[in-house]
Amino acid sequence: MIAVQSLTRHFGSIKAVDNISFTVNKGEILGFLGPNGAGKSTTMKMITTFLPPTSGTATVGGFDVISQPLEARAKIGYLPESSPSYRDMNVFDFLMFAAEVRGYDGDERLKRVKDIMATCNLKEVAFQQIDTLSKGFRQRVGFAQAFLHDPEYLILDEPTDGLDPNQKQEVRNLIRQMGREKCIILSTHILEEVEAVCSRAIIIGEGKIVADGSPEELRSKSKLHGAITLELIGVDRKDALNSLEKVQWVDRVTDLSSEQSSETATGDDSGKKILKLRMFPMSGHSIAQETARFIHQRNWQVDGFAVEKGDLNEVFYNLTKGAAAR
Repeated sequence: MIAVQSLTRHFGSIKAVDNISFTVNKGEILGFLGPNGAGKSTTMKMITTFLPPTSGTATVGGFDVISQPLEARAKIGYLPESSPSYRDMNVFDFLMFAAEVRGYDGDERLKRVKDIMATCNLKEVAFQQIDTLSKGFRQRVGFAQAFLHDPEYLILDEPTDGLDPNQKQEVRNLIRQMGREKCIILSTHILEEVEAVCSRAIIIGEGKIVADGSPEELRSKSKLHGAITLELIGVDRKDALNSLEKVQWVDRVTDLSSEQSSETATGDDSGKKILKLRMFPMSGHSIAQETARFIHQRNWQVDGFAVEKGDLNEVFYNLTKGAAAR
């Protein structure tokens, strides 16, 4: 596993990373979340031995990044932010160079390069100068050099930054596939990325860890978690609000109808207004069954009934808004 222990980094008087600790195990894809300037890239650079910590340390596969940096590096595949490379080289030559640096030669070196080019869909640009490639292809080249030696640990800094939707999907599929067998940390400020790829997320703000859990656990911190969004057809607004507030474990009910004032029901009930409401539960309670039972008893016509999972954007904002404001 990767184990981070009291890691701290100062840049002059600025404390970029402030005494953070966490572990990541094989088979985990950890999303490292935070606003710009929160300390994500600095943490990545310390784990990969690119930057020395001011205090604390980290181990990668049992190797200490301070006392055993070469052994730690050998186990890591690292994709830095913006995917740096030697842009005056063509793709094939650059990857052959990367394979040589990793200690491969002869047939094994050539096989590694051909295999990784196939995996990352780079064959069509094999002999094209890297500087002339699109950002999407340059990012694939970065992935190729990071995956070339089949590392046990992958550190990916903003891996889909600047990619179009199709390219993002390809990268996410590749990360998910590799995540079954490897230990992966990816930094991002894109919440969609975490929900699409990660099994766990750490949110960092002002250099400190402010939350750690699965995407589902983080969503449960949202005010929307467990709320019921209802769409009722032809039901009196005042009656619905007063009645639903009396359902067991309901904290409050809000009217969302103004958001879809132009909408109407279809079919035999065409022309009847849709009343859209949101019911919030008291802390620690579920209201879905009681609400469904109550609606059935009242014989109300329902056009929509959704249990909200929670809004990760809201959680992220509430946990990091202080850092973002500064």
